[in-house]
Amino acid sequence: MTPNNKPNPLLEIAITIVIPAVILMKLSSADRLGPLWALLLGLAFPLAWGLWQVHAGRKFGLMAGIGVFSTVLTGGIGLMKLDAQWLAVKEAAVPGIIGLVVAGSAFTRSPLIRTLLYQRELFDVDRIHAVLVARRTETQFDDCLRRGTFMLAGTFFFSSVMNFFLASYVVTSPAGTEAFNEELGRLTLLSYPIIALPSMAMMMGLIFWLTRNLKSLTGLTMGDLLANGPGKAA
Repeated sequence: MTPNNKPNPLLEIAITIVIPAVILMKLSSADRLGPLWALLLGLAFPLAWGLWQVHAGRKFGLMAGIGVFSTVLTGGIGLMKLDAQWLAVKEAAVPGIIGLVVAGSAFTRSPLIRTLLYQRELFDVDRIHAVLVARRTETQFDDCLRRGTFMLAGTFFFSSVMNFFLASYVVTSPAGTEAFNEELGRLTLLSYPIIALPSMAMMMGLIFWLTRNLKSLTGLTMGDLLANGPGKAA
């Protein structure tokens, strides 16, 4: 896979969710790898994937960097044998802090929705800007981006709350034990359908909302708004 290729979603799920979960749940017993080495091996996969994404993007990708940081924190909690409640705090704190940063950016000239959703890979940004200028609807679009930024922050706050309650419910054993690793593996598997998929659905809904507003402000069709719409070079 070359750096310019987008990663396969199924491969990403396998490396960051399925493989670590299987390792943590099946190899943590004393007669296999043991809790310590199973934890290190299990976390090595998402850590390596995040680092590869940063390298492949030839810049410090925001979400990849956050994933690396979160994985390191999880490993630290396990290695230092901290109370399991700290895992729940960490799981909630990472998206919660992101949500606060995103919400705060709504009061600046560069709301983070521009970086996270309103991207050139998805939208024909140059054409949209030209039409907004011609129709004198730039101010309305800026207001739309600010509203959308608060909505985007809401998806992170949802993830924060759900992460806390799910981690508190699933992971109750002391860190550094076989039971802790097994519970961490189950948490990894459960977090995808319970948290990640609903969050992705919210993101898709937000993109649809943004596109609908752009259609209203520009008069362009869906194909004209999208970067790879019909008749455009891929």
